[in-house]
Formats: sequence, structure tokens, C-alpha cells
Amino acid sequence: MTLQFSVLASGSTGNAFYIGTEKEKILVDAGLSGKEMTRLFHEINVDPYSLSKILVTHEHSDHIKGLGIFARKYQLPIYANEKTWKAMDQSIGKIELDQKFIFNMEETKTFGDIDVESFAVSHDAAHPMFYTFHHEGKKVALVTDLGYVSERIKKTVEGADALIFEANHDTEMLRMCRYPWSTKRRILGDTGHVSNEDCALALKDIISDNTKRIYLAHLSKDNNMKDLARMSVANGLTEYGHAIGDHLSLHDTDPKVPTPLYEVG
Repeated sequence: MTLQFSVLASGSTGNAFYIGTEKEKILVDAGLSGKEMTRLFHEINVDPYSLSKILVTHEHSDHIKGLGIFARKYQLPIYANEKTWKAMDQSIGKIELDQKFIFNMEETKTFGDIDVESFAVSHDAAHPMFYTFHHEGKKVALVTDLGYVSERIKKTVEGADALIFEANHDTEMLRMCRYPWSTKRRILGDTGHVSNEDCALALKDIISDNTKRIYLAHLSKDNNMKDLARMSVANGLTEYGHAIGDHLSLHDTDPKVPTPLYEVG
């Protein structure tokens, strides 16, 4: 059974990620309305009723906007750590006890034929964490919403066959934009978001011969552009000795359009 995934939505307005096999189908975050979440699954020809569960990274609205309604409609169990459950409790409506599960930080759980490892990130949320997914020797890493990339994170995600990695902003665009300085300082700080340049800097230590695809994720709608992010990261990686070409490719993500299902092989 092969491992497939799609970045359903990614950006400052909403985030959702699907990964699965024939046996196990997992949604990570539901940051769009319930109706939009259903549309995204239909676009990649995956039946939402076939999903096994939802994993949550943190409680910010661009990651949980449709979580409650989607979980209730499709009767899906939700997994999150205790602090995240507490932080999002008032935002997602009533969730039945038999749908609420704990997934601790720095823990590995086996769901069907997929092993999922959680890891901490530095972000201004209650207890934010992201995930790597392992299936039959293949590895996919989901890494966004972090102010900086620690050595521990690099070790956790290194060697992945595919990486969904944050390239949130162009630093100069952010510095020149109309955001108040307090917002700029938050984004640029250690609990904010990773820039295009810092994305490339981190990836140079993470990429291995196994790595085939990198998806640039969580782009700011105000302070980045797909072409700019791709060019900045590609130039940085080339400078660090990882040329984009036949064996390593960069891919865009979008806040409303899912990426085509990719089979990790």
C-alpha cells in the first residue's frame, strides 16, 4: 500500500493537510469552513467519510476553523495534546468524549500502517507541535508555524522523502509593509514564522539523497508571493549545493487549491 498526500490548503488564511494509504487516511488541521473542507476532499477524489481521524497542530484559527463542524459531520476522532485541547475548547463547539483523544508532544503513535511522530515547534500558541509520517520505509514531514528551526527539529525531519516546509514571508516585504511594528516583531521573532531565506538555510541541513519534493507552505498573503518564495528558496539551496532539478523539485501550495495527490515512492 503506497503513501499519498495532498496539501489541501496552506497560507495565512487556512491550513489543512491530508495523508493516507488504502488502510489509513489522516487529516491534519481543518483551518477552513466545514463546507470548504468537504470541497477540498472532493477535489482530490478522497471521500471525507473514508477518513480515519484528525490530528491538530495548534489552536490558531487558521488551523482549526472548521475542525468542530467537520469532525461532527463525519464522526471523526480528534487527536491533540492536552494544552491544545484546553486552548481550543471554546472555539470548536461540543465534541463528544468518544471523539477526544490525547496525542502527546514528542510521542510516536501507530495508526493502521502509518507511524506518526509528533515534535515541538517554537510558535506563539499553547503547545504547538507538528508531525512526521512513516510508512514502509518512506517518510513525509510537515513543518510550518515556527519562529526558528532548531537542531532537534532538523534531526527529526531530516532525510524525509517529501517535506512540507514553511516559507512564510520575504523579510524585506515584511519590513516595508503596513503592519504595526508589534505584528512585524511577532512574525520575525523566535515564536513567529520562518522567512524564505531561513527556509533555505534550514533545508540545506535536512535534505538527503532520499528527498525528492519540497512544498513551500504557509505563505503570507501580504508579504510573500509564490514566484518569489520559489526563487528565493531555489537560489539559496543552489548556493548550499542542493540544485533544483531532476532529483529534487520545489512545489507551490495554495490557501484554496489543493495540490494533486502525490504518491511517495
